[in-house]
Amino acid sequence: MFYKYDIKNNGIEDVLYLYLSLNYEFSRELVLNSNDDDLARRTKNFIRNNNINYKGKKAYLVIDGIVVKTLDISEESNPIEILKDSLYYSNEHFLVTLKQNDNSIIELPLKEYLLGVLATNSVLGLDIEVLKAICIMYRTYAFYKMAKDKYIDVYNDFAVYKPISYYKLVWTIDYDDTYSLLEDAIKDTDCLFLTYDNKYILPFIHYSNTGKTFFNRDYEYLSGVKSLWDLASPYYIDIKEYKYNVLSNILKININSNSKFNILDVDSRDYVKKLSIDDNIFSGEEFKNLLGLKSMNINIIINNDNVVIISKGYGNGYGLSLYGANELAKNGCNFSNIIKYYFPKVKINKYIKELS
Repeated sequence: MFYKYDIKNNGIEDVLYLYLSLNYEFSRELVLNSNDDDLARRTKNFIRNNNINYKGKKAYLVIDGIVVKTLDISEESNPIEILKDSLYYSNEHFLVTLKQNDNSIIELPLKEYLLGVLATNSVLGLDIEVLKAICIMYRTYAFYKMAKDKYIDVYNDFAVYKPISYYKLVWTIDYDDTYSLLEDAIKDTDCLFLTYDNKYILPFIHYSNTGKTFFNRDYEYLSGVKSLWDLASPYYIDIKEYKYNVLSNILKININSNSKFNILDVDSRDYVKKLSIDDNIFSGEEFKNLLGLKSMNINIIINNDNVVIISKGYGNGYGLSLYGANELAKNGCNFSNIIKYYFPKVKINKYIKELS
């Protein structure tokens, strides 16, 4: 990243000088396409990974002998905003109301809800810092739904809930260790949540993308950021082959080698919104769900005896990538670095109980 560094005292404090050269394409990419938060994050990782003994708060980027940028790399440069409220929002005291499929209602502490949601909507092997980041997002969702609707549906588009006890049979050997890890993530982020424009955000999370996340004008806090780690994800490409009779049974229509497949509409992500097979029209979401596809960024190959569907990415590509976030954590990023990378416009907040 940097070919040389130096620590100098300007008469008041120590300053870290980091040297790059525009002869290297990576240096141009870094300076031209990175915001200050991203550059500060990369600088902190460089210091940590190279065991540089520097405790100062300022870094200068020097390109071909010229100082081009000053960065605040203090831990306080991105503080958590404290909000006082008369209600108690802690893991143990905040109660969540869940509506089940039969419309029955159950009430449980926020900690139990988060244990179930984290277990259901993440994957084994995630770094603790990633678990903390998504825990904050799911806590935000609980605050949002309880404030808006007074309940949360067990099955919804963002955070499917199953009780943590369900996973005793699913995880067996890994259950105790995984439970302890989830419990630590919940405890270490107690009362933390996310806002944009002083409103709770929704937990847009996906498993993997096609090298970048996507902007959405309906949710201004969704920023399109590069996530090149995802290009190495095992979820990047998924290939499914279907015999014509099997595909016919799944889609409940007659399909053969003479059938005409047409993509009728795609969105800005190149995700299919609508397609047709002969005279039968499917929405992209309907088609994906029926076939169990990982995303609707698809290509369809028609062969004499089968249909091959190639999908890219896993999920909708909005918000936080679990695979990308895990790679960030491996490179020394903590939960706040991860959140601010994928959601650069949001604030990390913390509720504290207001004493009367």
